[in-house]
Amino acid sequence: EVQLVESGGGLVQAGGSLRLSCAASGFTVDNYAIRWFRQAPGKEREEVSCIISSDGSTYYADSVKGRFTISSDNAKNTLYLQMNSLKPEDTAVYYCAAEVVPPYCTGRPDYWGQGTQVTVSS
Repeated sequence: EVQLVESGGGLVQAGGSLRLSCAASGFTVDNYAIRWFRQAPGKEREEVSCIISSDGSTYYADSVKGRFTISSDNAKNTLYLQMNSLKPEDTAVYYCAAEVVPPYCTGRPDYWGQGTQVTVSS
């Protein structure tokens, strides 16, 4: 079965950094995408970033571009979201999601992790 497990969330001061991890397992296809979403209280879910496994192409929301970096460690089957220069408005539950049917980084993901809380204090 496909499993996605996020970790690395926590409380950080504004301007600080966190690295979120998404441990992925159960994939049996050659190509897939991993996407990071976030949802803050009272707000709609927002896609933060996406990475395509085959070529490493990455995409970012304008709100995080230049501050967040998505990456993958294929040997560990783990995806990362490095978050720098964090702002209070980055506070949200962050979810990783897997997409196995192209086109990638569009539409609805096929699988979701449980989420990890990120809180940025001012």
